[in-house]
Amino acid sequence: MFHVIIPARYASTRLPGKPLLDIAGKPMIQHVWEQARKSQALSVTVATDDPRIAQACSAFGAQVVMTRSDHPSGTDRLQEVVAQMGLDSDACVVNVQGDEPMIPPSLIDQVAANLLAHPEASIATLAEPLSDIESVFNPNVVKLVTDHQGFALYFSRAPIPWCRDAFNEQPRAIPEGMVFRRHIGLYAYKVGFLHDYVKWAPSPLELAESLEQLRALWFGCRIQVADACEVPAPGIDTQDDLDRVRAMLAAS
Repeated sequence: MFHVIIPARYASTRLPGKPLLDIAGKPMIQHVWEQARKSQALSVTVATDDPRIAQACSAFGAQVVMTRSDHPSGTDRLQEVVAQMGLDSDACVVNVQGDEPMIPPSLIDQVAANLLAHPEASIATLAEPLSDIESVFNPNVVKLVTDHQGFALYFSRAPIPWCRDAFNEQPRAIPEGMVFRRHIGLYAYKVGFLHDYVKWAPSPLELAESLEQLRALWFGCRIQVADACEVPAPGIDTQDDLDRVRAMLAAS
Protein backbone atom coordinates (compact mmCIF):
# COMPACT_ATOMS: atom_id res chain seq x y z
CA MET A 1 0.00 0.00 0.00
CA PHE A 2 1.75 3.13 -1.20
CA HIS A 3 1.31 6.39 -3.09
CA VAL A 4 3.31 7.81 -5.99
CA ILE A 5 4.20 11.49 -6.26
CA ILE A 6 5.73 12.90 -9.46
CA PRO A 7 7.45 16.28 -9.00
CA ALA A 8 7.36 18.31 -12.21
CA ARG A 9 9.00 21.72 -12.52
CA TYR A 10 8.83 23.92 -15.62
CA ALA A 11 12.24 25.48 -15.10
CA SER A 12 15.15 23.47 -16.49
CA THR A 13 18.54 24.83 -17.42
CA ARG A 14 19.08 22.50 -20.37
CA LEU A 15 15.48 21.76 -21.40
CA PRO A 16 13.05 24.54 -20.38
CA GLY A 17 9.49 23.31 -20.04
CA LYS A 18 10.76 19.72 -19.97
CA PRO A 19 7.59 18.06 -18.53
CA LEU A 20 5.53 19.43 -21.43
CA LEU A 21 7.86 18.45 -24.27
CA ASP A 22 6.13 16.23 -26.81
CA ILE A 23 7.05 12.55 -27.02
CA ALA A 24 5.03 10.42 -29.43
CA GLY A 25 2.09 12.82 -29.33
CA LYS A 26 1.91 13.22 -25.54
CA PRO A 27 3.65 15.53 -23.07
CA MET A 28 6.52 13.85 -21.24
CA ILE A 29 4.74 14.10 -17.89
CA GLN A 30 1.80 12.09 -19.25
CA HIS A 31 4.10 9.20 -20.15
CA VAL A 32 5.53 9.23 -16.62
CA TRP A 33 2.04 9.33 -15.10
CA GLU A 34 0.82 6.49 -17.28
CA GLN A 35 3.79 4.31 -16.32
CA ALA A 36 3.24 5.05 -12.63
CA ARG A 37 -0.45 4.17 -13.00
CA LYS A 38 0.62 0.68 -14.10
CA SER A 39 2.18 0.13 -10.67
CA GLN A 40 0.26 -1.05 -7.61
CA ALA A 41 0.09 2.48 -6.14
CA LEU A 42 -3.10 3.55 -4.39
CA SER A 43 -2.78 6.98 -5.99
CA VAL A 44 -0.57 8.83 -8.46
CA THR A 45 -0.21 12.59 -7.98
CA VAL A 46 1.70 15.19 -9.99
CA ALA A 47 3.26 17.94 -7.87
CA THR A 48 4.08 21.18 -9.67
CA ASP A 49 4.57 24.89 -9.07
CA ASP A 50 3.57 25.85 -12.63
CA PRO A 51 -0.01 26.37 -13.83
CA ARG A 52 0.89 25.29 -17.37
CA ILE A 53 1.93 21.87 -16.13
CA ALA A 54 -1.12 21.68 -13.86
CA GLN A 55 -3.43 22.48 -16.77
CA ALA A 56 -1.81 19.87 -19.03
CA CYS A 57 -2.02 17.21 -16.33
CA SER A 58 -5.66 17.96 -15.55
CA ALA A 59 -6.43 17.61 -19.27
CA PHE A 60 -5.34 13.97 -19.29
CA GLY A 61 -6.96 13.20 -15.95
CA ALA A 62 -4.10 13.34 -13.47
CA GLN A 63 -4.49 14.38 -9.86
CA VAL A 64 -2.42 17.55 -9.32
CA VAL A 65 -1.14 19.30 -6.19
CA MET A 66 0.21 22.83 -6.51
CA THR A 67 3.35 23.56 -4.48
CA ARG A 68 5.47 26.55 -3.59
CA SER A 69 8.18 27.54 -6.05
CA ASP A 70 10.91 28.27 -3.49
CA HIS A 71 11.72 24.77 -2.23
CA PRO A 72 15.48 24.21 -1.81
CA SER A 73 15.21 20.54 -2.79
CA GLY A 74 12.90 17.97 -4.29
CA THR A 75 12.51 16.32 -0.90
CA ASP A 76 11.19 19.57 0.57
CA ARG A 77 8.63 19.74 -2.25
CA LEU A 78 7.61 16.15 -1.55
CA GLN A 79 7.02 16.96 2.11
CA GLU A 80 4.69 19.82 1.21
CA VAL A 81 2.67 17.46 -0.98
CA VAL A 82 2.27 14.72 1.64
CA ALA A 83 1.22 17.40 4.15
CA GLN A 84 -1.41 18.72 1.73
CA MET A 85 -2.63 15.17 1.09
CA GLY A 86 -2.88 14.51 4.84
CA LEU A 87 -1.04 11.19 4.68
CA ASP A 88 -0.29 9.34 7.92
CA SER A 89 3.28 9.39 9.21
CA ASP A 90 3.69 5.66 8.58
CA ALA A 91 2.42 5.86 4.99
CA CYS A 92 4.80 5.03 2.12
CA VAL A 93 5.31 7.36 -0.83
CA VAL A 94 7.43 6.75 -3.92
CA ASN A 95 9.04 9.74 -5.59
CA VAL A 96 9.07 9.18 -9.36
CA GLN A 97 11.03 11.77 -11.32
CA GLY A 98 9.02 13.65 -13.92
CA ASP A 99 11.67 13.15 -16.61
CA GLU A 100 11.54 9.35 -16.78
CA PRO A 101 8.82 8.61 -19.35
CA MET A 102 9.84 4.96 -19.68
CA ILE A 103 10.23 4.06 -16.01
CA PRO A 104 9.34 0.39 -15.47
CA PRO A 105 6.36 0.03 -13.11
CA SER A 106 8.09 -3.02 -11.61
CA LEU A 107 10.77 -0.77 -10.12
CA ILE A 108 8.14 1.43 -8.47
CA ASP A 109 6.53 -1.64 -6.91
CA GLN A 110 9.92 -3.03 -5.89
CA VAL A 111 11.18 0.02 -4.03
CA ALA A 112 7.85 0.44 -2.21
CA ALA A 113 7.75 -3.22 -1.21
CA ASN A 114 11.32 -3.04 0.06
CA LEU A 115 10.54 -0.11 2.34
CA LEU A 116 7.39 -1.76 3.67
CA ALA A 117 9.39 -4.96 4.33
CA HIS A 118 12.03 -3.08 6.37
CA PRO A 119 10.33 -1.13 9.18
CA GLU A 120 13.74 -0.08 10.53
CA ALA A 121 14.41 1.92 7.34
CA SER A 122 13.21 5.45 6.60
CA ILE A 123 14.04 5.24 2.89
CA ALA A 124 14.40 2.54 0.26
CA THR A 125 16.20 2.99 -3.03
CA LEU A 126 17.73 0.95 -5.85
CA ALA A 127 21.10 0.31 -7.47
CA GLU A 128 22.66 -1.60 -10.35
CA PRO A 129 26.14 -3.03 -10.94
CA LEU A 130 28.61 -0.96 -12.97
CA SER A 131 30.51 -2.77 -15.69
CA ASP A 132 32.74 -0.03 -17.12
CA ILE A 133 35.58 1.83 -15.44
CA GLU A 134 34.59 5.13 -17.05
CA SER A 135 31.35 5.18 -15.05
CA VAL A 136 33.19 4.29 -11.87
CA PHE A 137 35.32 7.42 -12.22
CA ASN A 138 32.56 9.65 -13.65
CA PRO A 139 31.44 12.15 -10.97
CA ASN A 140 27.99 12.37 -12.59
CA VAL A 141 27.45 8.68 -11.79
CA VAL A 142 26.64 8.31 -8.10
CA LYS A 143 28.15 5.23 -6.47
CA LEU A 144 27.14 3.59 -3.19
CA VAL A 145 28.27 1.00 -0.69
CA THR A 146 26.14 -0.97 1.76
CA ASP A 147 26.59 -3.18 4.78
CA HIS A 148 25.95 -6.93 4.74
CA GLN A 149 22.23 -6.37 5.39
CA GLY A 150 21.77 -4.09 2.41
CA PHE A 151 21.67 -0.79 4.26
CA ALA A 152 23.55 2.15 2.78
CA LEU A 153 26.87 3.13 4.33
CA TYR A 154 27.65 5.97 1.93
CA PHE A 155 26.85 7.54 -1.44
CA SER A 156 29.54 9.36 -3.42
CA ARG A 157 30.45 10.83 -6.77
CA ALA A 158 33.92 9.41 -6.21
CA PRO A 159 34.84 5.75 -6.86
CA ILE A 160 33.81 3.77 -3.76
CA PRO A 161 35.15 1.53 -2.47
CA TRP A 162 38.66 2.72 -3.35
CA CYS A 163 40.63 -0.41 -4.19
CA ARG A 164 44.01 0.85 -3.05
CA ASP A 165 46.38 -1.85 -4.24
CA ALA A 166 44.48 -2.76 -7.40
CA PHE A 167 44.12 0.85 -8.55
CA ASN A 168 47.81 1.47 -7.86
CA GLU A 169 48.66 -1.37 -10.23
CA GLN A 170 45.91 -0.85 -12.83
CA PRO A 171 44.17 2.49 -12.30
CA ARG A 172 41.86 2.15 -15.32
CA ALA A 173 40.49 -1.36 -14.75
CA ILE A 174 37.81 -2.75 -12.46
CA PRO A 175 39.56 -5.10 -10.03
CA GLU A 176 38.68 -8.77 -10.40
CA GLY A 177 35.91 -9.79 -8.04
CA MET A 178 34.98 -6.20 -7.10
CA VAL A 179 31.45 -4.97 -7.85
CA PHE A 180 30.80 -1.25 -8.03
CA ARG A 181 27.17 -0.14 -7.84
CA ARG A 182 25.44 2.85 -9.38
CA HIS A 183 22.67 4.52 -7.43
CA ILE A 184 19.32 4.67 -9.22
CA GLY A 185 17.48 7.80 -8.12
CA LEU A 186 14.15 6.17 -7.28
CA TYR A 187 13.10 6.54 -3.64
CA ALA A 188 10.39 5.27 -1.34
CA TYR A 189 9.96 7.31 1.85
CA LYS A 190 8.06 7.07 5.07
CA VAL A 191 5.97 10.21 5.46
CA GLY A 192 7.17 10.74 9.03
CA PHE A 193 10.75 10.86 7.77
CA LEU A 194 9.85 13.60 5.28
CA HIS A 195 8.41 15.74 8.08
CA ASP A 196 11.66 15.30 10.03
CA TYR A 197 13.92 15.87 7.01
CA VAL A 198 12.70 19.41 6.30
CA LYS A 199 13.55 20.45 9.86
CA TRP A 200 17.21 19.43 9.51
CA ALA A 201 19.91 21.73 8.21
CA PRO A 202 21.89 20.48 5.20
CA SER A 203 24.83 18.37 6.35
CA PRO A 204 28.48 19.02 5.42
CA LEU A 205 28.63 15.76 3.45
CA GLU A 206 25.47 16.63 1.53
CA LEU A 207 26.88 20.04 0.61
CA ALA A 208 30.24 18.60 -0.39
CA GLU A 209 28.82 15.88 -2.66
CA SER A 210 25.59 17.67 -3.64
CA LEU A 211 23.60 14.55 -2.69
CA GLU A 212 20.44 15.02 -0.61
CA GLN A 213 20.38 11.45 0.69
CA LEU A 214 23.53 12.11 2.70
CA ARG A 215 21.49 14.32 5.03
CA ALA A 216 19.45 11.26 6.01
CA LEU A 217 22.60 9.25 6.78
CA TRP A 218 24.11 12.19 8.68
CA PHE A 219 21.12 12.25 11.01
CA GLY A 220 21.17 8.50 11.59
CA CYS A 221 18.40 7.32 9.27
CA ARG A 222 18.70 3.95 7.55
CA ILE A 223 18.43 3.60 3.79
CA GLN A 224 17.61 0.15 2.39
CA VAL A 225 19.24 -0.63 -0.97
CA ALA A 226 18.54 -3.44 -3.43
CA ASP A 227 19.63 -4.12 -6.98
CA ALA A 228 16.91 -3.22 -9.45
CA CYS A 229 14.77 -6.14 -10.61
CA GLU A 230 14.72 -4.70 -14.13
CA VAL A 231 17.12 -2.58 -16.16
CA PRO A 232 16.14 1.07 -15.61
CA ALA A 233 15.00 2.99 -18.67
CA PRO A 234 16.88 6.17 -19.60
CA GLY A 235 15.80 9.48 -18.10
CA ILE A 236 15.87 12.78 -19.97
CA ASP A 237 18.34 15.52 -19.09
CA THR A 238 19.54 16.74 -22.48
CA GLN A 239 18.30 17.18 -26.04
CA ASP A 240 20.20 14.04 -27.02
CA ASP A 241 18.36 12.10 -24.30
CA LEU A 242 15.06 13.46 -25.59
CA ASP A 243 15.84 12.50 -29.19
CA ARG A 244 16.85 8.99 -28.11
CA VAL A 245 13.67 8.38 -26.11
CA ARG A 246 11.50 9.80 -28.90
CA ALA A 247 13.11 7.35 -31.31
CA MET A 248 12.65 4.43 -28.90
CA LEU A 249 8.96 5.15 -28.35
CA ALA A 250 8.35 5.80 -32.05
CA ALA A 251 9.78 2.37 -32.80
CA SER A 252 7.75 0.56 -30.15
